[in-house]
Amino acid sequence: MLAIGGAPSAGCAVIALLVCALSCTSGRESKTAGEASRDAPDRHAFAPVLLPDLSRASESVRRQLRDAYGSLTERIGEPGTTTSQLAQAYGHMGMLLMAAEYPDEAEACFIDAQVLAPDDIRWPYYLGHSYKTRGETLKSVAAFERALRLQPDDQATLVWLAGAYLDQGKPEAAEPLLTRALARQPQSAPALFGLGRAALARSAYADAVQYLERALSLDPRAAAIQYPLAMAYRGLGDMDKAEAHMRLRGPGELGPRDPLMLELGSVLESAVAYEVRGAKALDERDWAAAAASFRKGVELAPNEPSLHHKLGTALFMRGDARGAIDQFEEALRLSPGFAKANYSLGVLMGSNGRPDKAIEHLSAAVRDDPAYVEARLRLADVLRATGRLAPALAQYEQAAKLDPRAADAPFGYAMTLIALKRYQQARDRLLEGMKGYPDQLMFAHALVRLLAAVPDERVRDGRAAMRLMQDLRAKEPRTPELDDMMAMTLAELGQCGEAVTWERDAIGAAERAGRTDLVRRMAGNLLRYERGRPCRAAWGDQYGGLLQ
Repeated sequence: MLAIGGAPSAGCAVIALLVCALSCTSGRESKTAGEASRDAPDRHAFAPVLLPDLSRASESVRRQLRDAYGSLTERIGEPGTTTSQLAQAYGHMGMLLMAAEYPDEAEACFIDAQVLAPDDIRWPYYLGHSYKTRGETLKSVAAFERALRLQPDDQATLVWLAGAYLDQGKPEAAEPLLTRALARQPQSAPALFGLGRAALARSAYADAVQYLERALSLDPRAAAIQYPLAMAYRGLGDMDKAEAHMRLRGPGELGPRDPLMLELGSVLESAVAYEVRGAKALDERDWAAAAASFRKGVELAPNEPSLHHKLGTALFMRGDARGAIDQFEEALRLSPGFAKANYSLGVLMGSNGRPDKAIEHLSAAVRDDPAYVEARLRLADVLRATGRLAPALAQYEQAAKLDPRAADAPFGYAMTLIALKRYQQARDRLLEGMKGYPDQLMFAHALVRLLAAVPDERVRDGRAAMRLMQDLRAKEPRTPELDDMMAMTLAELGQCGEAVTWERDAIGAAERAGRTDLVRRMAGNLLRYERGRPCRAAWGDQYGGLLQ
């Protein structure tokens, strides 16, 4: 505890200086805490703490920041305040400012908290993230190094510091940290990602591929892995895989589970903070928590359409379709040109058997956001499913131009050509898709069915279908669909007895999996093979009526 009477302790002197700094200001929001201490050469120099211009913040954020600033002022003015209590007050103020996206003012608070509590990992750790966000790599490294000295085995600090070293072009400094992180958590995608980046920086391309492929298998949605993986394959000379991964590249970063940053994210009571928490819960597939966070955000900002849309998404994932529709419609009422709300309503209407309403909403989404690839693809799918084939082709073509990485666009285009009985063009498009998207086996699946069962003799080619089947069987586990395709191919080659065996196996597996839709279609194929006839019903009664 700090001394209250008699000769003042060093801590009391610091507090006295801070009180002086606050009491000498004019009462404006830009008051500083600790400013006067800079004039005392025998005391720690405290960074000025400014309360920023809050005019653009929501009322709840303004209230929390002003209350915290007032609490900090009171702590400084109380003679009995301990150094630990004062450090906590500065740190809490910094967390609020950082969460509210005032990084400069937050930095000053964390520096002061670090001076007062040099053994607390939180303050250098938050400083490291603050500098990282602002692109100040040297300062970020120094702050994370200090945090790691305080807690040498902290997983998040190991990964973030290694990432900062990699940003500096120092893989030799990053690798020991990442190796330690991986030893602690062998299934850590962020640690593997970092090791892959380090290996790539050393031109150790085979090692980079190994690490990055493992990271991707653990986190398939992490688009940030795709670019360095493409570069690693390019370094190995495997241009096909390099191009495939390059098409899937995307923004973002791969970070570790981060308890301190989660704590930071929960400190602010604002619509934005609840939106961030809800989005994180969605990523973690915790639909109930996501809905609760978004609902609180809606209470604070009832006129924000994006919050209603996200609440609707969480409700839909929880199984509350009616509640989801209400939220999407409210988002549209608040913002009639909100393309995402129209897209979500289109998806719901399509799944509820209302294709005309689905087309209406999806068309509106495309109209209001012409670059909305997902909306174009979904619109094209509904148009194709309802027999509106020419407009479906146009939407698939436009989606492919907007995003060449979207494999669904060329695939949907090829399937629409099949429905139009333009089989030769469909075959050529599927071959192009196999080359352009080697990791998307749907192109090969469709091509096998086309080559084995299409009515057009100019296109049908059982031998080519068998070559594809042999390649697919080497890549994929056995499934009812794969067995069905093998039976179809064998029947086209005149081996109907073997086709019967494969089809019966396919039906048995489908029955065990509860796939009654497959069983009905496969039963018709089995009857054909038992009669010595090849299949001409590759997709049932879809796609041009291949039922002959």
